Amino acid sequence: MTSVDAGKASQSTRVERDSMGELAVPADALYGATTQRAVMNFPISGQPMPRGFIRALALVKRAAAETNADLGVLPRDVAAAIADAAQAVADGAHDEAFPIDVYQTGSGTSTNMNANEVIAHLAGERLGRPVHPNDQVNAGQSSNDNIPTAMQLAAAMAIEADLLPALETLRAALSDKAAEFHDVVKTGRTHLQDATPIRLGQEFEGYAGQVADSIRRARAAEEELLAVPLGGTAVGTGINTHPEYAARTVTRIAGLTGLPVRETESHFHAQA
Repeated sequence: MTSVDAGKASQSTRVERDSMGELAVPADALYGATTQRAVMNFPISGQPMPRGFIRALALVKRAAAETNADLGVLPRDVAAAIADAAQAVADGAHDEAFPIDVYQTGSGTSTNMNANEVIAHLAGERLGRPVHPNDQVNAGQSSNDNIPTAMQLAAAMAIEADLLPALETLRAALSDKAAEFHDVVKTGRTHLQDATPIRLGQEFEGYAGQVADSIRRARAAEEELLAVPLGGTAVGTGINTHPEYAARTVTRIAGLTGLPVRETESHFHAQA
């Protein structure tokens, strides 16, 4: 669903209220007023945020809720409802509830609030009472730390699940061709003209080596991406979070993703 379509998807509406006042949103929408304002403010490309990013952000929300329950920041029943809702979002059950254009406010605040509102709505349905999108779903977080964390996680998961397997398949195929063409001799080329002889297998060996280099570079990039800024909150100081929040939440994210995610050594650097 595009940003434009999202605002027109339902003929019936309900009234939502936020700090800026009342706003009509589609009656069946899981999101609230803040998301609807963003849909109206950023009708730019019609391209919503990527599925991998939404998945990563939802996993951050789940991990944060579970940590906040352990630390006494959230009641356990509220945290469990948030975690279940966040996992459903991560699994792709509610992709239509994330209509905000990819070209939006630079810090990703609109998408962060989109996630907060959707997860709060789902958690509230489970509990039978309201769950607050800011005070509870977003507890211990800022768009300045959880959005870059989600971006890095999404990229790292894509590298691990998609890019590296594809590159390894390509490298193996080129290596096989290098062996297959070992005895095929051809004329080498340099300076736009024929040069000295070379085996076709040697040429493919070069291609395979280039892909192997790319695999090493991708792994190096992934290693840097796994140092996440979560816990720095608005400006990197971690203000308004429990002293153990960052370490515990990052450990949970590592468990949820299966990747060796770690807390950055410098939140100020990571969030700059």
